[in-house]
Parts: sequence; structure tokens; C-alpha cells
Amino acid sequence: MARELITSWTDYQTAVDRLLAIACQTICIYDEDLTALNLESTNRLVSIKRILQTGHEDALRIAVRNATPIRQQHPKFQQLLSTYCHLAKTQETPAQLAHLRDSMVIVDDKHALIRFERDLPRSKLLVDEADELRPYLIRFREIWSEGGEGLTTSTLGL
Repeated sequence: MARELITSWTDYQTAVDRLLAIACQTICIYDEDLTALNLESTNRLVSIKRILQTGHEDALRIAVRNATPIRQQHPKFQQLLSTYCHLAKTQETPAQLAHLRDSMVIVDDKHALIRFERDLPRSKLLVDEADELRPYLIRFREIWSEGGEGLTTSTLGL
């Protein structure tokens, strides 16, 4: 069990890598637009693909407040989502949640990286902290249940 305070962007990026490396079954992300998470990097794509290949139902769930950067700046990540669309769900949260300013990455329902303010790196990394993580799990489920527009990774047309 470990708790760690993160105060710099470099440490935040390291924490994201640590968290994805220990993931075994599921990854849940709530974020502004995924930009700070840099999921387009090769190492992170490999980690996410490894989780998706386990075949666990809802292996990847992502809720973002702004999906435009995903659509316009993340082609490799979109390809991964397209390939594993039966296990990966992504949605843009409804307007009533636009005021929320925090972010979270939750792995296997027992590890997490919680960023308190979307413009700052100040975060806490929780490893094997199920009790402390429980309110964040509940919060993610509530955010997810609000629904929103699902992100499609294919272009419709003739």
C-alpha cells in the first residue's frame, strides 16, 4: 500500500506510466481531454493494448469533458479504440459536468492517480489503497452514468 503526492508534471507523467504498468484488467479515465495523459505515446499505447487484449468486459472506459483533441490529435489512440471497440467505451460528458476540474485514472479498482485541478500537476498516486479509492470509484461511476455523447472511431459515409 502506498500513497504519493505528485507536484510536478514530470512526476505526473512518471506516475501515469507506473499506474499503466501495474494495470491487469481495467482502466477507467475521467479527464478534460486526455492531453495531459499523453496516451498517444508508444509505451502508453502498448500498456493500454495489453489490458484490452485480456478481453475483460469494459476493460477501458474513458469519460472526457472535451473530445475534440481525441478526434483531431490522437490517430494512434483512435485506431486502438477502433480495433477494440467491443471492450473500450469512450464518451464526452454532458454540459452539466463542464464545471468539474479534476481528473482521475483508476486501474483495476484498487490503484489510481487523482489530479485535483486540470491545469496543475498536483495529484496523488494511490497503489493498493482500496479504502481510500472507494469514493473515487463511486464518483467515476456517477460521472459515467450521467451519459453523454459516445465517441465513434469510424467515419460514416458511402
